[in-house]
Amino acid sequence: MQTKIDELTYQLLEKNDQLSAAKARAWIELLWSDFESSYARAGYEYKGAAVTEMVIKKWIEGYGEQLHEFASTNEKYKHLLETDDFIH
Repeated sequence: MQTKIDELTYQLLEKNDQLSAAKARAWIELLWSDFESSYARAGYEYKGAAVTEMVIKKWIEGYGEQLHEFASTNEKYKHLLETDDFIH
């Protein structure tokens, strides 16, 4: 899965030059975790990492350029994305 996270991080960095590599990775890990937990809470059967990857790729294409703007307006993510001291 780390390889997929790395690939998605690079894709996000290509779409958004406002994010550092650490913040881009944090975004991908947050989106991955949030999608899978929301999907499970909704009662859907787990479809695997490939489905999660596909959804995140669509989000990167659609919203990747603006993700840095979203963080400042959403308390859920703001504190996680205020620093570049992200360790994975």
